[in-house]
Amino acid sequence: MIRPFRAVLTAASLWCIPLLLPAQPRGVKPTTRQLFPADPAAGVPDLGALVSGRTSELADVVARFSADQQGVQRRYDAPDSPAQRARIRAFYGAWRAQLGALAFDRLSPEGKADYVLLDNHLRYQLALMDRADVQRAEVRPLLPFADRALALQDARRDLVTINAQASARTLADLTREVDSLRALLEPIPARPAGDSANGAARPTRVPAPKVSRTVGNRAAEQLDQIRNTVGVWYRYYNGYDPLFSWWAANPYQKLDEAMRRYATTIRTRVVGIQPAPVVAAAGGGSGGGAAQAPRNAAAANEPIIGDPIGAEGLAADLRHAMIPYTADELIAIAEQEYAFSLAEAKKAARELGLGDDWKAAMERVKNMYVEPGKQPDLIRDLANEADAFFAAHDWVTIPALAREDWRMEMMSPERQRVSPFFLGGETIQVSYPTDAMTDDEKLMSMRGNNPHFSRATVFHELNPGHHLQGFMTARYNTHRRVFSTPFWNEGQSLYWEMFLWDRDFHVTPEDRLGALAWRMHRSARIVFSLSFHLGKMTPEQAIEYVVDKVPFERANAEGEIRRSFNGSYSPIYQAAYMLGGLQLRALYAELVTTKRMTDRAFHDAVLRGGPMPIAMVRARLANVPLTRDGAAPWRFADRLPAPRPFPSK
Repeated sequence: MIRPFRAVLTAASLWCIPLLLPAQPRGVKPTTRQLFPADPAAGVPDLGALVSGRTSELADVVARFSADQQGVQRRYDAPDSPAQRARIRAFYGAWRAQLGALAFDRLSPEGKADYVLLDNHLRYQLALMDRADVQRAEVRPLLPFADRALALQDARRDLVTINAQASARTLADLTREVDSLRALLEPIPARPAGDSANGAARPTRVPAPKVSRTVGNRAAEQLDQIRNTVGVWYRYYNGYDPLFSWWAANPYQKLDEAMRRYATTIRTRVVGIQPAPVVAAAGGGSGGGAAQAPRNAAAANEPIIGDPIGAEGLAADLRHAMIPYTADELIAIAEQEYAFSLAEAKKAARELGLGDDWKAAMERVKNMYVEPGKQPDLIRDLANEADAFFAAHDWVTIPALAREDWRMEMMSPERQRVSPFFLGGETIQVSYPTDAMTDDEKLMSMRGNNPHFSRATVFHELNPGHHLQGFMTARYNTHRRVFSTPFWNEGQSLYWEMFLWDRDFHVTPEDRLGALAWRMHRSARIVFSLSFHLGKMTPEQAIEYVVDKVPFERANAEGEIRRSFNGSYSPIYQAAYMLGGLQLRALYAELVTTKRMTDRAFHDAVLRGGPMPIAMVRARLANVPLTRDGAAPWRFADRLPAPRPFPSK
């Protein structure tokens, strides 16, 4: 086990540690970032090629579906309300029926691809609604009033004339029900000493609903959402309709407070989350006193609960991603990939004179962080280095504007607690300490974002990774953005990490250890995320697993697990990095290694085809026959090329 680094460093000694500056990136001077081209015409694409470019006859169909879907979702905006559920289910069903009436065999290959992608999307959305029905039934004992509360917003969107007095009665009825449910979860007050109530027996209490911590946590989150929706409904009328305000103001305030207290009780009594501490109110506002800190202020210290979807749910998600493996098979693939990374890490450790102690080697690399304030310069220089490396090879088209238009921003301390490493896309968000962070937080952030770890992922976030992906999807086959999948975007960025590993981008043992840290991380993500959803690993066990298998700081590992299970990501998102990369690697071997396509043609075709499951990328580029149900299952891992080992010194 790797112990938290704070065990060997005191806060007072933190800034006494020698700050080791990274070696100057090879072939790149520490200058400013890429400037606009001297000839602006160089940034204009070949318009003739765009005009004559091949497209799908279903492009307008998919674009219309996407626009209509957004319209329906805007119209029915009370999350999980009765009207929203009914309308959106009908919407998907009607679209799928109409799509099935098209003459599939008359479509071009690109049209067939869009047909399969749209039908796959519709089937999955309906499957997610079925899953939501099951989850709703699980929380109903705690939230039996949910539909009636959400129906208030449905009626407003239907433009039903408000009956102020009736609305006040509804609010009062909801308040009584919420308070009654909360009372069931609260402990029974003890009788005062000597109070026998004249010998009378206590009245029998209705038993509290019995649900798991997971269901309780889901109910509390949904209750917050219901409370917010009722607040939106109330503010629409309040003040604009004097009669409504006269009748409803007091009942609404009581309901809002009742729902707030009930959510706190669920979290405390069912989930086991302690309420946020009461702190003195800031400033000299009226009333003074104390106030409860907002939930997000204490979120970093809350237990990680998550909401596992089980083997059946994982199977549905993997079908949508067109992955023909079980979750257990994918875990085995991840363990095989991890074994490769571990062997390479030990090799690098031996080069550093540390024997097979790869963890000691990683510790040495993590201590090579740059001093505070210098991380943006490091990221700039690493981006320039990767840009120069790609410019020297004919691997992929990176338009001049794509080299010019990305930006850099700093990440807030709050965001760093759940995203301890930098993020990218159009803007690369740098994670590095601020003066407001604790000494432990500062050290962990600097160690976790050291130059060698960062060198292996700057291009993952910028070019040819996420930034180039966004650049291309905004310009080619834009209708396919609705089919976005992490196997395409995250997998593609991870693929480039593997690609550069095989092409000697990482020369020194320190750089190779930095690349391997992330490769180990992506293998571990498959194991802990799928194991959690299969019920084989708790969040606490996942943290211990990452600390043991991946050279991350403990706080960074906890942030990683919290981010994975807090609902921000789909259940198989974290597995998609490595698996998508392996899919693209297998497809590269099939099409480029065999000389059917050049490097540039392959990589450009992946980017310009638009986001989709990688199996559909293969169907398009390898001319795989398609039926209405898609392509035959592609067991990509059964033909993976062995990673090329780094030449021995």
